[in-house]
Amino acid sequence: MTAHANELAVDVRGLRKRYGDVTAVDGIDLGIGRGEVFGLLGPNGAGKTTTVEILQGNRGRDAGEVSVLGADPAKGTRAWRSRVGIVWQDESAPAELTVRETVRHFARYYPSPRDPEEVIGLVGLAEKAGSRIKGLSGGQRRRLDVALGVIGGPELLLLDEPTTGFDPAARRRFWELIRTLSDEGTTILLTTHYLEEAEALADRLAVVTEGRIVAEGRPAALRERHGTEATVEWTEPDGTPRTERTETPTRTVAELTHRFDGEIPGLRVSRPTLEDVYLRLTGQEDAR
Repeated sequence: MTAHANELAVDVRGLRKRYGDVTAVDGIDLGIGRGEVFGLLGPNGAGKTTTVEILQGNRGRDAGEVSVLGADPAKGTRAWRSRVGIVWQDESAPAELTVRETVRHFARYYPSPRDPEEVIGLVGLAEKAGSRIKGLSGGQRRRLDVALGVIGGPELLLLDEPTTGFDPAARRRFWELIRTLSDEGTTILLTTHYLEEAEALADRLAVVTEGRIVAEGRPAALRERHGTEATVEWTEPDGTPRTERTETPTRTVAELTHRFDGEIPGLRVSRPTLEDVYLRLTGQEDAR
């Protein structure tokens, strides 16, 4: 492992995993600092979930070195597992139990759990604490999944597509929950298909495709590094709309200003979004 491994919650070098003839993870290197919110982006089948499963100790690896909270997940003890929380896409709790009964039950699995009532309030389910799970909405059930992921007071929280199926308002409330946990010092690894979510929450991002990391850095840095072309739009005097993609938009606008001798009709300059960069990096640019 690296010399600074003790400063990292997650330290991965050369991680590989195959399923028969299919390579799911092909030499991933990854370092996540303690207290950091890290986003793992990529299309379906890119290797994100396999990577998370290996970090949790739920799946073996074929090669590479992995340290999570200072231990190899493949040899994780019960005490180590209590320090790692996880929220999978398809988790569900017993439908006949109430929210309060479920959270209290799961709290018994941990040596030093958080207060169940506090956690229920933290995920925004205080008014539903006495409700049976079968009566909750999809977004409320997802909040319960998160409650079960954090009840043990984890140092590291793994979130696999946590807001799938959320409406926009529920997603925004969930973001506030993640920010609260981060402010408390929890390290969070988030996989998501929502680029707006990744940009809003993550300190750093990694884009994975075909089992490899093709880009890594802060969201703004990724846009600057991989989204060099801007789009300049304007309207010609005869009413014809024009569009030009350029790496020097300021120069283009200056030339247009000179040509039009002042105001440029319909001028609009747009720089690449994180979504534009993501689609380019994953080879899906033509899918827009």
